[in-house]
Amino acid sequence: MIIHHRLGAEQRRPFPAALRPLCALLAAMPLAGLAQQEASLEAVTVKGSKAAIEPAGSSLVDAGALQSGRTASSDTASLLRNIPGVNLYGAGGVSSLPSVHGLADDRLRIQVDGMDLISACGNHMNPPLSYIDPTRVGSVRVFAGITPVSVGGDSIGATIQVDSPTPAFAAPGQGRLVQGEAGTFYRSNGHAKGANLSASYATEQLSLRYDGSTAQSDNYHAARAFKAPGSAASDKPGQWLPGDEVGSSSYKSRNHALGLALRGDAHLVELRIGLQDIPYQNYPNQRMDMTRNGSHQFNLRYQGQYDWGQLQARAYREKTRHSMNFGQDKQFWYGPTNNVPGMPMDTEGRTTGVQVKGDITLSARDTLRVGAEAQRYSLDDWWLPSGGGMAPDTFWNIRDGQRNRLDAYAEWEARWSPQWLSQIGLRGSRVRSNSGAVQGYNAGYASDANAFNARDRLRSDNNLDFTALARYSPGANASYEFGFAHKTRSPNLYERYTWSTGGMAMRMINLAGDGNGYVGNLDLKPEVANTFSATADWHDATGERWGMKLTPYISYVNDYIDARRCGGGSGAMAACSSANLAATEGFVYLQFANQDARLQGLDLSGFADLGKIDGWGQFTLSGMLSYVQGKNRTTGDHLYNTMPLHARLALTQRLGGWTGTAELLMVSAKSRVSAVRNEVPTAGYGLMNLRASYEWKQVRLDLGVDNLFDRFYNHPLGGAYVGQGRTMAGTAVPWGVSVPGMGRSLSAGLTVKF
Repeated sequence: MIIHHRLGAEQRRPFPAALRPLCALLAAMPLAGLAQQEASLEAVTVKGSKAAIEPAGSSLVDAGALQSGRTASSDTASLLRNIPGVNLYGAGGVSSLPSVHGLADDRLRIQVDGMDLISACGNHMNPPLSYIDPTRVGSVRVFAGITPVSVGGDSIGATIQVDSPTPAFAAPGQGRLVQGEAGTFYRSNGHAKGANLSASYATEQLSLRYDGSTAQSDNYHAARAFKAPGSAASDKPGQWLPGDEVGSSSYKSRNHALGLALRGDAHLVELRIGLQDIPYQNYPNQRMDMTRNGSHQFNLRYQGQYDWGQLQARAYREKTRHSMNFGQDKQFWYGPTNNVPGMPMDTEGRTTGVQVKGDITLSARDTLRVGAEAQRYSLDDWWLPSGGGMAPDTFWNIRDGQRNRLDAYAEWEARWSPQWLSQIGLRGSRVRSNSGAVQGYNAGYASDANAFNARDRLRSDNNLDFTALARYSPGANASYEFGFAHKTRSPNLYERYTWSTGGMAMRMINLAGDGNGYVGNLDLKPEVANTFSATADWHDATGERWGMKLTPYISYVNDYIDARRCGGGSGAMAACSSANLAATEGFVYLQFANQDARLQGLDLSGFADLGKIDGWGQFTLSGMLSYVQGKNRTTGDHLYNTMPLHARLALTQRLGGWTGTAELLMVSAKSRVSAVRNEVPTAGYGLMNLRASYEWKQVRLDLGVDNLFDRFYNHPLGGAYVGQGRTMAGTAVPWGVSVPGMGRSLSAGLTVKF
């Protein structure tokens, strides 16, 4: 839980002289907003602390789920699976995209150690959560309902905060603290394996920590054949793929992080440096694969307690160098005589941000939160010539792209009585985006390039967010929360500035994993969502024996960025044809477009302590059910990639160091599909998963079986299967095949603390 507190007069002490120069530097930074990772100041005893309102729609993943999740998957987004309303878009093995209440990707605010990271890829292969390995995650919080302005911004959906462990310091009189952890795992399906190591050294004022991890996997297998067996591609006859093997699902990832923290009695300064190297990550639902992703992260933050309240500040810098081409399961050589070697695509993204936030205690009833944020993002996306029609020039997809944002907000929280709480906030945001002149491979692209270059490409959006929520707690057994949010998101650079209507170029732009081709739209307006949400929370007086939570919601989105078919082109624009406009099957070509949408649904979750049985331990039953329906109000079409009705039911046993869980996942058939994208329906299914762990004092053993009965299924958000063959060609890969889910997989993990 995030705690906002003030210190009594007896606890405030002068800031150590050795740290004053660094604090002076931080204080001189431009104002900038909310730093969400709030480390505990362990040496300070807080008296009379006052917790901030935690919206009833927020969820914190418990430590046990984090630990078992690290063995089950190398994808950090998978740690969110058991949160009501959260689902995952299929992508690479470490890069799936969370979807909350039908909104995903850039429509969510996703923070990693307080940094607002941005995907630098035309297929969004490097989303924010891919930059932190599950073994380094210390806490996960999701604000899925009404998201306060102090944690929202530049998004119309939820906020997801994933943080590394807070710095550890030696206890008073302990002298020094030395500790560490080493772990390893293996998963049978795909022969996935990996290892992680963390070590820390600390005194009462200094903390040093290192985290390192590696993970890799071969292609995984579905429960049965879903395609004909054969060679991966015509130029790779020795690369044979059985009918049940999901091509282009392998990956390899390496991550390193170094942390340094200094603290005084009521102040903390922390520096984190992160390095990522992904040599390859292949994609079964994209026509290209990731052949390189390198990232450097610098993250400096300050937190301090003052007479008036709490101050936080952060400055961060992240640079990504990303490359795509065809992996081992996709054809590499093209042209009449197979003399064109692949299609190299390169991207460089640079993100710089500063944030400042103050929590001001006005009275015993009132707290004011004020903050500001500034972010500067630049992007270059270029495709080197490789021959044939992809020559002789470099193709500039986005050149000198810029997206800069400046925010300021204020939020008032009031505790009117023991029964009534309220929170109201206002955020203003200015987003300026631009792009330089572009060019194609050759003269065949000149018409599109010249038209794009002739236009004024500078766009300035003045956005406004407003949230209001209230909570009524009539007694110890119930609370009721209701609220409204008005939220705005400006288009990303790929939605606005990709320009070519040539078929091959359009197929390389795909943020959805549907196999279709896309082109940007300079005239896009920001999305504006108006959301109403309510939560009823019933529980016993302690909150430990039983509980049930119900959250219905509805959101009307004006200028929702959906897609429309393009038509009427010729020459290099042949992809945008009259046949494309009328196609009811096959892959199609689309342009991002503003249309109005409505999303509505509900989340239901609960648990019950079933009691103890002698010799068998404690039993708990838990479950959740979620439903969302998305509709394009302009066209009457269904929104793409919305999850059908689904539920989870789990029975957990605890006995001493043993914890065992049997989980049943049930998903109904998906029949509401996006016609404009020729989205394919999926059948309903049920899966049984087993988890078990045993903890000794310094050792933990995790075991699991996913899809116990080896059930074949297509995940409704898995996307279109384009994982093998001549994927660069428009019709050379079959349409109508969904990416199947993983068959039975056994997993084991061992963690040793020292």
